[in-house]
Amino acid sequence: MTWAESLAPLRERNFRFYYASRVVNMMGNAMASVALAFAVLKITDDDPAALGFVLAAHSIPMVLLLLWGGVIADRFPRNVVIQVSNIASAITQGLIAALVITGLAELWMLVALSVVHGIVSAVSFPAMASIMPQLVPRGELQRSNALMSLARSALTILGPTLSALLVVGVGPGWALAVDASTWLVSAVLLGFVVLPERAPKEQEAGTIAELREGWTYFRRTTWLWVVVLGFGVLNAIHMGAWFTLGPARAKDTIGEQGWGLVLSAEAIGLLVMTLVMLRVPLQRPLLHGMLGISLLGVPILILGAHPHLAILMIATFVAGAGTEVFSMGWNLAMQEHVPDEMLSRAYSYDALGSFVAIPVGQIAFGPLAVAFGFTDVLIVSGVVYVVVCLLVLLSSSVRRLPRLVSTEVDAGVSTTSAPEPG
Repeated sequence: MTWAESLAPLRERNFRFYYASRVVNMMGNAMASVALAFAVLKITDDDPAALGFVLAAHSIPMVLLLLWGGVIADRFPRNVVIQVSNIASAITQGLIAALVITGLAELWMLVALSVVHGIVSAVSFPAMASIMPQLVPRGELQRSNALMSLARSALTILGPTLSALLVVGVGPGWALAVDASTWLVSAVLLGFVVLPERAPKEQEAGTIAELREGWTYFRRTTWLWVVVLGFGVLNAIHMGAWFTLGPARAKDTIGEQGWGLVLSAEAIGLLVMTLVMLRVPLQRPLLHGMLGISLLGVPILILGAHPHLAILMIATFVAGAGTEVFSMGWNLAMQEHVPDEMLSRAYSYDALGSFVAIPVGQIAFGPLAVAFGFTDVLIVSGVVYVVVCLLVLLSSSVRRLPRLVSTEVDAGVSTTSAPEPG
């Protein structure tokens, strides 16, 4: 397969505009996460628990309303749902940026605005996760997902480092302002995406009935609930140990710019693996994916035991590559195995189960570090992370889940049809 064939999804008009929209948005988000973390630490005198409260303020409403977001995305045009959500996100992020830049920001303000942004994210996430099969033919799913990951990885290589430089130079508010503007541009580009109308249902079910239908599908699909159950633990550890304790630990060891370099190294690993995924079909998406994501436990352990900049950059590079394998595998499993009319709700139940423990991790890890020390908490977290990944692979439905679209299609060899699920 040539590189030109790897770019085939960009020939689809809807995908081109959606891709441009996401690229602009991801450019801002790559800077925002680092900027927000150091903005909170600045106004709270380096209190890691305060950062956990702000992050949890976003996560809790998002988790509580995700199922409702899945119903909305399966009921209304997904591009419109995302567009409206982007405009709302621009407003909330713009207010946060203005408060930080003017020096008026207080912790309760950031918490309140993060709650609003979390509500908006709950609506947009299921639509964003499930829109891809409506943008490209099924045979192009791996390549279209890889192109999306390629843009994300490329932008996040420089994003965290540039954000860290802005934090040191002019303050975190300006990086947050860039993020706010990208939400608006993204919404404009989405206006050019026109999705085909869905066939009307014989009888429009109520919200509760649609949620019950989604739950029935979720609990009967073994590979789906097993992975989601595992990520309920994994995400709590990752967000609590890495994103809540990480910036504070880095500030006392490798420095703010060092932390930006570590995150950029992870993005380079993502980028390299994305280039591989553009050309190499993934045949056992969840087996390889869970093995890949287990590598995220290593940099958490190193951050606790021996936070040396060069070692951390190598570990996050490898972990980034593994993360991309899981991301690709999970998207292919969902997009190929779950019916389109159920896909947003399946993603919402996935997100609910995966994210439900995140606020616990964000809130608990700060006090845990104060009580037991950063070193012990981070080392234990890294070990537990790897063990949980291996436990998920004990399920044969996870290990053996196949591709439904021929891998030859992804390689650009033929256009054979997908077999029926068996």
